[in-house]
Amino acid sequence: MLDRLISEFDKGLRTVLAEQHSGRPHPDKGQLEVPLAEKEKRHAAALMRVNHCGEVCAQALYNGQSLTSRNPEVVAALRQASKEETEHLAWCEKRITELAGHKSLLNPIWYTGSFALGALAGALGDKWNLGFLAETENQVAKHLQQHLSVLPAEDAKSRAILQQMHTDETQHAQNAVDHGAAELPGPIKAGMQLVSQIMTKSAYYL
Repeated sequence: MLDRLISEFDKGLRTVLAEQHSGRPHPDKGQLEVPLAEKEKRHAAALMRVNHCGEVCAQALYNGQSLTSRNPEVVAALRQASKEETEHLAWCEKRITELAGHKSLLNPIWYTGSFALGALAGALGDKWNLGFLAETENQVAKHLQQHLSVLPAEDAKSRAILQQMHTDETQHAQNAVDHGAAELPGPIKAGMQLVSQIMTKSAYYL
């Protein structure tokens, strides 16, 4: 267990501090960079920062969940989702840089809290672990859909990234359901939404 904790600590440091890389081509490859007004550019960068922060949280959740899950099949599903979240991090990072923005200063705090929450979910058993994964992905997909509706119309590069992320997150949620995810109680869903709103508002500015 100590070795696994050390490994997870290393993953956390790399998620928050290291440059991420994607095994798949970046979704915005081939999309033209259209000049944006300064206000629109700042808005797009802030939205991508929020999405990057969301992916940091998702990565932490999956790492925490896989640490305490006892089912090898569930662990494999979590690790596959985590791998794709790493690609999302890489896509968002690159786009934030192109928009002259910065990653959230609160990422270390959000990673730590999300990892602890994921570890707790994993310890509750597979059906609740997967239920937590499915609900997380469903909420992320809703946020992405909202961001797609408020991105500057000319920002085709950011739009292409968010569309692919939305497709991936929806598939992660379905995979969790297929593996036996339980429906989370309403109060837990509401609590998750509240935390998500706090993260979204803080990451937009910080």
